[in-house]
Amino acid sequence: MQSKEQTRYSDEELKEFHAIITEKLAAAQEQLNFHLQQLAERASNEDGKVRGLDDGTTSMANEDMHNLANRQRKLVQHLENALLRIDNKVYGICRVSGKLISKERLRIVPHTTLSIHAKQNR
Repeated sequence: MQSKEQTRYSDEELKEFHAIITEKLAAAQEQLNFHLQQLAERASNEDGKVRGLDDGTTSMANEDMHNLANRQRKLVQHLENALLRIDNKVYGICRVSGKLISKERLRIVPHTTLSIHAKQNR
């Protein structure tokens, strides 16, 4: 007797992933808010304003903070998209192979849309 290959995660499994993603999303949003607050403080602080070509460190620090905020913003968006995939019951399906991504991978990178095999072959 052959067992049919699972094509999607069960509602119970999706609840588990929803909880993981919700927790990671809250942490990511908190981190994003921190970065945005830092940027706002630097912009309103006289020391945060660029004073000329001699003071490139301030510009670099601001650029680094912008990069961190943008990276965090992307993570938040990816996590929100993962929640939408859960709502649509298509979460955990590799966009290349159409097969389920392993639970272990999803627990580590819950917003992924690629199985490890598909990721390695890109």
